[in-house]
Amino acid sequence: MTEPLPEFPYHPDPVATGAVVPSHAECSCCGRARGYIYAGPVYAAENLRDRLCPWCIADGSAAERFDAQFTDVIDDVPLDRLFAITQRTPGFSGWQQEHWLIHCGDGAAFLGSAGAADLTDYPEAWASLRQELGHGPWSSSQAEQYLKALSKNGQPTAYLFQCRVCGSHLAYANAT
Repeated sequence: MTEPLPEFPYHPDPVATGAVVPSHAECSCCGRARGYIYAGPVYAAENLRDRLCPWCIADGSAAERFDAQFTDVIDDVPLDRLFAITQRTPGFSGWQQEHWLIHCGDGAAFLGSAGAADLTDYPEAWASLRQELGHGPWSSSQAEQYLKALSKNGQPTAYLFQCRVCGSHLAYANAT
């Protein structure tokens, strides 16, 4: 029997996104087998992938014990939120260095990987992707081809977020 998973305001369903998976493995932090293990990236001196439970991530003990972080934050955000996102929230795996999106002065909630078909109901996410691509060397037709090629399980992939303040959806994309 597994314990109920802790709540993660910045990653509301880590099982659906694949960041947390059912497992009988013991956590390297607390030594307990609780029925789930974190399968996402861990930035620490020690290799901790598939070795930490969600409870030790949620309470910050994994970050403290192993000087670990679970994601990167690019934009400015208050320190308490920065620590909540980087040290107390399961990250996600991407093709390149993942980063957490910030909106309305707070971290957005990660909803998962998305392909073009998954984004049809999120026009503001499309707009954020177009804005991101508009800063690069691509023509608008090249950018549109890239967006149409987005794949949830292949590449390029979009990463869908929702602002915790205003509810807007936003995304960024990458590939190898």
